[in-house]
Amino acid sequence: MTRQLLWQEYVERAPEGLGYSRYCELYADWAGRSRLSMRQIHRAGEKLFVDFAGTKVAVYNPKTGERRDAEIFVATWGASNYTYAEAVWSQDLPTWTRLQVHAFNFFGCVPHIVVPDNLKSGGTKACRYDPDVNETYAELARHYSFAVIPTRSAAPKDKAKVEAGVLLVTRWIIAALRHRRFFSLDELNDAVRELLEKLNTRPFQKTPGSRRTSFLDLDKLAAQPLPAMAYTYAEISKARVNIDYHVAVDDHFYSVPYQLRGEKVTARLTATTLEILYKNRRICTHRRSDSKWNYTTTPEHMPKAHRAHAEWTPSRIIDWAARTGEATACLVREIIKSRPHPEQGYRSALGVIRLVDRYGATRVEAACRRAISFQAYRYKYIKSILERGLDRQPTDGDAASAKAPPIIHENIRGSDYYRDSKGDRDDDGGDPIEAQGAQALRDGTSV
Repeated sequence: MTRQLLWQEYVERAPEGLGYSRYCELYADWAGRSRLSMRQIHRAGEKLFVDFAGTKVAVYNPKTGERRDAEIFVATWGASNYTYAEAVWSQDLPTWTRLQVHAFNFFGCVPHIVVPDNLKSGGTKACRYDPDVNETYAELARHYSFAVIPTRSAAPKDKAKVEAGVLLVTRWIIAALRHRRFFSLDELNDAVRELLEKLNTRPFQKTPGSRRTSFLDLDKLAAQPLPAMAYTYAEISKARVNIDYHVAVDDHFYSVPYQLRGEKVTARLTATTLEILYKNRRICTHRRSDSKWNYTTTPEHMPKAHRAHAEWTPSRIIDWAARTGEATACLVREIIKSRPHPEQGYRSALGVIRLVDRYGATRVEAACRRAISFQAYRYKYIKSILERGLDRQPTDGDAASAKAPPIIHENIRGSDYYRDSKGDRDDDGGDPIEAQGAQALRDGTSV
């Protein structure tokens, strides 16, 4: 809305009315009498106002010359107007929490109340009467023992102190840097810190002292001390335990006790660890994994049957088979190796091992040795050998077969049947018909 537009609407209703200049004079008089402001008295050490400046600072890539605008964060104390400023790339949640930690460290103390704007990084839902603060920001407030009171939406007077601080930073820092060209965020922050020092030490025009001396005399004495332990940033989110007793956090699946299947839990994710909480009680902790869409599973979280199945590996099954004998271990190894996937051979291998309970280790070892000689790597072959008693019969490779006595039978001629390498035979003991046929073949005649 402009005064020119209001005056034009007024003239349409009253063509013989006031001129534009007189209209503006009367409007200014009315506005001066109707616009009231409440002077707020801020108690020492009570409130810290935080916000981002509307004006950004350009930073250029030294190699490509590409421009990127940096945000300027501003924090101002209510009583002393002592100010902190820092340049960052974004206003996201990790940056938002990190900036306030940096501000507390700069001040060396913590306020009782922090007054942020209704930005998304600080709250989950903006509301004029009951705004919600997100879990991560609420945890930061619990760690430093301060209350969060966001301003009302579209009510800049609620944070007049930081608005004034933003105005000062814009005039005395951002404007002072307008002729400089920056090639990194660190270079920009070095310049910001230098000008920030001048801003906080500049003497007041109407009162004695400066922002720094006022801070040391007022806010510093009444504020809270810094906590003994440094704050660790954590992203807090809600998750529901899936049917496979895993929760998805940051594109990775982490296990929880299987008894919590279907329950809602709270996930607290830091740079190195993940904590799972159920009804405000920590249930388990995992090391954070950056492997996308993979699983981190603790065996104690699994049901007994699932844990027993998961513990079976090819090496473990082969080691168990080796307790029966070398041949059994070799057969089991071949069974697993012959399948497209090792798990497809687990059941057959376990079936062979369990035959020991029925037939004993000696017979199973002998049956496996016989099956290996025929390359019969199947459970049903081993079972058939044991059921038919073939494991008691020697194989071609057995030593007992080499020591067996020769078989004597009238239909078996033996080695003496042949005379020499030319095919001649002795006259004694030969078959006359076979001899005659052999001679005919040599002569080319028929018999």
